[in-house]
Amino acid sequence: MTVSRRLPLLLIPATLFLLVIYVWPSLGLFRNAFNEVGPTGAMVEAWSLATWRATFHDSFTFELTLNSLWLSSVSTLIALCMAYPVSLFLFRTDSRFRGLLAVVAIMPMLVSGVVRVFGWLAILGDRGLVNTTLQSLGLISTPLKLVFNWTGVTIGLAESIMPYMILALLAGFGRLDRTLEEAARSLGASPFRTFRRVTLPLSLPAIALAAGLGFVLSMSAYITPKLLGGGRVFVLATEIFEQATTNTNWPVAAVLAIYTLVLLLALLVVSNLVARRLQR
Repeated sequence: MTVSRRLPLLLIPATLFLLVIYVWPSLGLFRNAFNEVGPTGAMVEAWSLATWRATFHDSFTFELTLNSLWLSSVSTLIALCMAYPVSLFLFRTDSRFRGLLAVVAIMPMLVSGVVRVFGWLAILGDRGLVNTTLQSLGLISTPLKLVFNWTGVTIGLAESIMPYMILALLAGFGRLDRTLEEAARSLGASPFRTFRRVTLPLSLPAIALAAGLGFVLSMSAYITPKLLGGGRVFVLATEIFEQATTNTNWPVAAVLAIYTLVLLLALLVVSNLVARRLQR
């Protein structure tokens, strides 16, 4: 057997692994979406669309979708505004500490999401760092409500997805050519005009790629909305968990999970199409 014929054999372990941990559970989830909940609250084996009809006729599903889209959009925009300058600096710097700086930038990825959320609770709480500092400076008399609401969730989500967006931007900055910027500067363009007319257009594919990744991560986030929202922020991810664990309504949880998965796949397709179009 030649080497080229042996190469597909290397895919067998990964394929079997994905079949066991992803495809098989996904098929089970798809099957549960067509079951029904009996009078006692137990799941009844069936092939019915009743759960689908009830879920999508419920206005709360529409509200969850709008909440998820709005929260993901704002969080992604904030994270992008913070990640872009950091990524551009890391891409351009010639410092011998570039590797170390890159590790520092993505270090939050190495910390558990639960730990990061409790860190934000300590910073944004009524007696946290922010409110204590503002009160000591005499800028506020009563603590600002920065947690257990949409503000806290947005801040936490933006921070959690920023390291991933930094990596995506660094991977997409391949088209940035410093000689083009130097040419623009030599022709008399100001630094701001050079950024607006040269740097920013060339980095648009990277921005589209990072924005798509950040949006998908925000949509699927559960820990941050659950803990920083304090039960007052309702999105698709938290509702799926509540239906599956608290209400033990597996058919509704399965329908919402499939619905969220389709939304995320559609967003990824749109993001890739936009990135490819901008690369032309």
